[in-house]
Amino acid sequence: MSIRIGNAPCSWGVEFASDPRNPDWRQVLKECAEAGYKGIELGPVGFMPEDPAILGDALAENGLDLIGGGVFRPYHDPDAWADVLDATHRTARALKAHGAQHLVLIDSISPRRAPTAGRAGEAEQMEKPEWQAYRDRIAESARIGAEEYGLTVGIHAHAAGFMDFEPELERLLDEVDKSILKICFDTGHHSYAGYDPVVFMKRHMDRISYMHFKDIDPAVKAAAIENRTGFYDACGQGIFCKLGQGDVDFPAVRQVLLDAGYQGWCTVEQDCDPTLDVTPMADSRDNREYLESIGFK
Repeated sequence: MSIRIGNAPCSWGVEFASDPRNPDWRQVLKECAEAGYKGIELGPVGFMPEDPAILGDALAENGLDLIGGGVFRPYHDPDAWADVLDATHRTARALKAHGAQHLVLIDSISPRRAPTAGRAGEAEQMEKPEWQAYRDRIAESARIGAEEYGLTVGIHAHAAGFMDFEPELERLLDEVDKSILKICFDTGHHSYAGYDPVVFMKRHMDRISYMHFKDIDPAVKAAAIENRTGFYDACGQGIFCKLGQGDVDFPAVRQVLLDAGYQGWCTVEQDCDPTLDVTPMADSRDNREYLESIGFK
């Protein structure tokens, strides 16, 4: 089958470009390759060099393709729009320079949503005018990526943001043209939100353009929801476990992809706190070997 497995800097704990806890970007590329992957995401724009010659040489040296990159910004905050636009253009330019295809849009964590991550029934909802402006900001990022840069743009639901639960994701899909916005489907975040990833995939496979493979430890998830643990604290507690050790049914995920004739990249993500006792390269190798054991090659 024509499915390729990549990885992403978040598996090394990289969430924000300027975080002093980040490992060196060269180390991430080297360890990704040594763990057996042939592709990697960009990570937050600015983490890897924005000079195409520098990054291009490093990717080639490690035998890696650039797969895509995410705009992880507060789409929910109108005052942050200039920053969102800047990240959209910079990320899209970087992807285009290296022949990457996937621009992923993610509404970052909101203090209004963080306490109810995983609790759809308790989560604050936007009033109609706020939602419409929010939707339009996402749609404009999508239009820029698709029409100005020729990229495939996917919306990525994410715990503790305003694009988290199935109803709001499906509302957005109904209101933004599929020609500019598809889905980057993250199995782990969908489980975190309290839904079955396989059921959603079967319903929306025609709109899914890209996959993030992430697993969820059900015991940590249950405790995090009960205790209203913040997203990053839950990461530190190991909510994102190795693939195959959580509640996501990856053999079923694989079958849905096969049945749909999916082709292209699926990217492994196991978010971690780099200041803790973590082993990103070993975990990444284990995740690759697990996927190979169930039929992904």
